[in-house]
Amino acid sequence: MTRSVWTPYHAKLHKTLRQQKLLPQGTSILIAVSGGQDSLCLAKLLLDLRSKWQWNLAIAHCDHRWSTDAGIAERVTEVAKVWQMPFYLQIASVLEETEAAARSWRYQALTAIAEQHNFNYIVTGHTKSDRAETLLYNLIRGAGSDGLSALTWKRPLTNKIALIRPILNFYRHETLEFCQQFELPVWFDRVNQNRQYARNRIRLDLIPYLQNNFNPMVENSLAQTAELLRADVEYLESAAQQLLQQAKRENNQINRIYMRNAPLALQRRAVRQFLPSVMTRQPNFEQIEAVCSLISAPNKTKISSLPGGIVAEVSGDWIIFT
Repeated sequence: MTRSVWTPYHAKLHKTLRQQKLLPQGTSILIAVSGGQDSLCLAKLLLDLRSKWQWNLAIAHCDHRWSTDAGIAERVTEVAKVWQMPFYLQIASVLEETEAAARSWRYQALTAIAEQHNFNYIVTGHTKSDRAETLLYNLIRGAGSDGLSALTWKRPLTNKIALIRPILNFYRHETLEFCQQFELPVWFDRVNQNRQYARNRIRLDLIPYLQNNFNPMVENSLAQTAELLRADVEYLESAAQQLLQQAKRENNQINRIYMRNAPLALQRRAVRQFLPSVMTRQPNFEQIEAVCSLISAPNKTKISSLPGGIVAEVSGDWIIFT
């Protein structure tokens, strides 16, 4: 389990890290290990590359304390012990058995560990297969380009801690092959076979159907689409931020002249960036569209459909939020 052999997968990750500049030399990295094939593959690869990059590595595991999780924490603890790596275990008190609740709690728990022990990076074993599934999942839910490109190589968690996904160009079948080659003790989670969860139905039913009937390389095609969309999103978000800086005035007012001269795509993004400053939660599509309609509306037009009793009204060249 501890033998080190240089494989094409080691070379692939080593090349990716250099090209993407994801994990600098000598940095401190917290590896989130669930016990499944993807996270075990990532942990073993980073462990084998450690001497080349002079990293400080540690393993963290988040125990949901669900009945289906019984035994996973002990398995991951043993892996860390055999690999002689520092190990941190976070145990949930009471956690709702949903994907969203589990994911939110895990990121909070991992961030807390990283802050306490001075880790610069948290890495997870998300793969190209995950990226394809996420795009489909968000597409079905009606997400825009931001949601379709949501699973990215890196994103900030705090001012000092970044989340990195180093094997985002690996397929799930590749991580399984790697684990089998090195006889890693993969934990096969029964929850991943539960078709009550939409993501599982996408992975178990929809992706194979698309592969068999439309495109055998559909995972790669979807992942490439997500990568292209991410670059577009980053550009548009930056341009919308510049537009908002020009159009926004203190005391919650937006200049309609600046907004009117911008493309609709930038109008929507600028409004979406602005609304959280006057609302208590993230705006939905209908609320963004309602505010955008005021950019060209007659004077004194108003909308009151925003949450929290917020009213937006046209006053000359301005949209005023009260």
